[in-house]
Amino acid sequence: MRKSKKGIIKKVFIVFVLCICFAGYFIYKNAFKNNVRLNGKKFTYLYIKSNSTYEDVLSEIYSQDIIEDKISFEWTAREMDLEENIHCGKFRIDDKMSNRSIINAIKKNKQEKIKLYFNSQIRTKEEFINYVTDKLELSKDEVEDFCNNDQKLDKVFHLNSENMMCLVVPKIHEISWATTFEEFEKILKKSYDSLWTDEKRTKAKIIGFTIPEVIIIASITQSESNIKSEQQKIAGVYINRLKKGMRLQADPTVVFANQNFDAQRVLSIDKEIDSPYNTYKYKGLPPGPICLVQPSSIDAVLNYTKHVYTFFCAKPDFSGYSNFTNNYLIHQKNAKAYQEALNKKGINR
Repeated sequence: MRKSKKGIIKKVFIVFVLCICFAGYFIYKNAFKNNVRLNGKKFTYLYIKSNSTYEDVLSEIYSQDIIEDKISFEWTAREMDLEENIHCGKFRIDDKMSNRSIINAIKKNKQEKIKLYFNSQIRTKEEFINYVTDKLELSKDEVEDFCNNDQKLDKVFHLNSENMMCLVVPKIHEISWATTFEEFEKILKKSYDSLWTDEKRTKAKIIGFTIPEVIIIASITQSESNIKSEQQKIAGVYINRLKKGMRLQADPTVVFANQNFDAQRVLSIDKEIDSPYNTYKYKGLPPGPICLVQPSSIDAVLNYTKHVYTFFCAKPDFSGYSNFTNNYLIHQKNAKAYQEALNKKGINR
């Protein structure tokens, strides 16, 4: 009788162990086993939009045809309460990832940040809009509405739709792909306010220009030279011309007006374009900056060199330095020497 009882206990124990093993294998197969197929690629990206439902997440994942066993994926998702823990953003999916790894990435918001490079490749409002909406979930309509909303731009930044690019500070931002526009606007404002300290605002008032005007002058001087001491002297020339009511006659503004950003030489025909950015044709500053302005270039304008020069021309040695004068005849000689140097180098455009 005892032997029979022991045999039953032994059998029950064996069944129990087998059940545990089976359950363990089932959990391993469903949660921990590789379940991603990328057909030779090492990784791909999953984009989960704002306010996505559980069904939306499944639809997005399945649309990429990367899950081998959908039944095991959904079982694991239910067991791990994915439906209650969905985060939006950009998620990297590596080849051979398990169901658990994918779900944990979404649940714990292990997303890859987007790097926004606000640099010299962005010059115009249109380029800014296209770049931002290409990189982020933001719709083109909402970004355009913001960039063209004179009332809001004036209220928050004292800018308008023509000079709104003054708001964009050259910088790298690491943010979520699913950043809302309200969050994006705060990022822009924080960068702008960090740059425009009380000291800089006071200096702008002292030299007699508004913040947008300083940025526009800085964009032109930066386009003329990347040498700080030269920028300070060049800014002095443009400020002298503005005070005398002279046209700026700045070649970089003509390049901007013609949207021919690869041009190394401005031709007479370029100066004929009818654009508010053509400072050969119109007096005063152009409506907005012609490039994204580095903080150092703003400092160069705020601390511009005070002198009597109203003309300058790049030196023919292409050193980045210029010849300065307030004599038009001497300026013509300097310009001729530079044109001849361009010809010698074969720079025709």
